[in-house]
Amino acid sequence: MSDTTAAKPKKKRLKHIRLTTHPGASPRPRKIHWGAADPAERGPVIGTTSNPSARNVIGTHSGSYGVYRALSVAAGTLAPDHKADLTNTAPTHRIGPHDSWKDPEKIVSIDPWGADVADVFSKELGEGIDIRPTIAVTQAHLHIPELMHAVENGRVKPDGKVLKDNGTVLVTKAAVEPVWYLPGIAKRFGVTEAELRRALFEQTGGMYPELVTRGDLEVFLPPIGGHTIYIFGPPERLGDTAFNLTCRVHDECNGSDVFGSDICTCRPYLIHGIEECIKGVQEGGSGLIVYNRKEGRALGEVTKFLVYNARKRQEGGDSADAYFLRTECVAGVQDARFQELMPDCLHWLGVKRIDRFISMSNMKHDNVTAGGIAIGERVEIPDELVPEDAKVEIEAKMAAGYFTVGPVADADALKETKGRKLEDV
Repeated sequence: MSDTTAAKPKKKRLKHIRLTTHPGASPRPRKIHWGAADPAERGPVIGTTSNPSARNVIGTHSGSYGVYRALSVAAGTLAPDHKADLTNTAPTHRIGPHDSWKDPEKIVSIDPWGADVADVFSKELGEGIDIRPTIAVTQAHLHIPELMHAVENGRVKPDGKVLKDNGTVLVTKAAVEPVWYLPGIAKRFGVTEAELRRALFEQTGGMYPELVTRGDLEVFLPPIGGHTIYIFGPPERLGDTAFNLTCRVHDECNGSDVFGSDICTCRPYLIHGIEECIKGVQEGGSGLIVYNRKEGRALGEVTKFLVYNARKRQEGGDSADAYFLRTECVAGVQDARFQELMPDCLHWLGVKRIDRFISMSNMKHDNVTAGGIAIGERVEIPDELVPEDAKVEIEAKMAAGYFTVGPVADADALKETKGRKLEDV
């Protein structure tokens, strides 16, 4: 092997492993006073491994991508003590602070100060503590074929500001990693913190023993996907009720959103929401899309595809009355998205009222309003946007309680299936 192709030597690593599963095994962590109005009082979220003695949370940054970071370290391509250089990474638009940031019950699943760590925790950074952002805000152009077609047929009209002549849309977007304040999460779900911690520990195969041994660590960085927020129009309008807000909260569906699968209404409804957001800005308001990484109702894509097979192969074919039961027979539960945490991103943005809610979901609606955010008009997906193969899905959802101004098919039949086994349907 030549010198030019020789593998880079791996850095020597300490063989001693320091466990932090019990208080006293590491220095007393910096306290996080969740909901404090002053970030200096609140304290930084420190979940990095470059200085493990400074960590004051359970888990590590980057959500599910933290495993890839570990793999990079193991492969010798990433130094375990690497510290991020945050030069020129500041948000393109400052969000907040809003009153909701000061309420420890309004926001429990993300860090409202997560985009501003370089500013509000500059003192700690100067001391060499590795504090990393959990939110990044930037600007972008969206190129979506359906919008280009909408411009061509006159369904939406370019204004040169939000929508360009070629169908390009200008947005401010934010990526948000999950940061869970465990006492707040437990209260949101109506369980004790001890019950929550034990379930998280046991159902992740004991991945995080600190959940049950470190009661002094109240913040958890779970290894799950986060959120992407798309803001149409000036971001400062979102929290100002003088401007009408059009909003869609959308849960990930890779097969439809990206590849255009026609078994569900996800991509058509998402595009419809984007068009309505554009129109809302052009009428003097603002628009908002919150995209949540919750593939397959947060049950995963493997489960989703298994359910697809089961629905198509059952006797009599796909039907609305067995739609949810087919998911439950595979996964044990109909839905694991838990919209209770969904309003947190809206509170981070300072949203107080949604004038046009582009969603039929009763669960999303009820949790948004339960969080103190008013909703005006609810907008259902137009019939012409529902793919033929997705009609079973939309009928089942409307019968189960989704909002609609039209007739509900098979509502009584679906209600009769509650508490019954699939083979009885």
